[in-house]
Amino acid sequence: MVTQKKRGTKQRALEILLRLKRLYPDATCSLNYETPVQLLVATILSAQCTDERVNQVTPALFSRFPDAESLATANITELENLVRSTGFYRNKARHIQAACQLLVEKYGGQPPKLMEHLLELPGVARKTANVVLGHGYGINMGVTVDTHVKRLSQRLGLTTHTDPIRIERDLMGLIPQPDWENWSIRLIYHGRAICTARSPACYNCELSDLCPSAQGATVPTAEKRLG
Repeated sequence: MVTQKKRGTKQRALEILLRLKRLYPDATCSLNYETPVQLLVATILSAQCTDERVNQVTPALFSRFPDAESLATANITELENLVRSTGFYRNKARHIQAACQLLVEKYGGQPPKLMEHLLELPGVARKTANVVLGHGYGINMGVTVDTHVKRLSQRLGLTTHTDPIRIERDLMGLIPQPDWENWSIRLIYHGRAICTARSPACYNCELSDLCPSAQGATVPTAEKRLG
């Protein structure tokens, strides 16, 4: 049975979605890639690393190892050196190589189009699988929950959970399936531009009237706003 509170939360989520679409009409995945394999690799590299840094690393990486076959047989030391600046580079290099070996062995060198198969790949959890399915294949199987999506979903009162899987489940119940992935991307844009981790600009946020966390937020002085 749908409670009045849940119904109200869903209506609010849909209004937030409409405003995000208006605010960020051209929002798309900020990782650079040409193929689903490259998107998979870039997403693995983006763990605890900025997309900007990943995009600085991948041109040389994909020039040297453009596909699953070449990554599966790459010299691991060379692979580690190519991804070193993304952090945790030894684990990332091992995961990338092991994942690509499995792609070659089982899936013809391409990421599979089913969530359960993607989750078999080393280094791939639901966040990475959702990105690959959504942006690599246009398949919305879930909602990508990164640090921005987690923070904003909590601040907006759309979830009370801290576990990404539970947050994803809550969001899947509030947002229409065709919008699952573009919801995440637009929340990420908003998290970077306005609703930052340390000092959210509630005074300048077009979602503030829909956000419980913005109620009673302090409006900064003109000096602080300009500074």
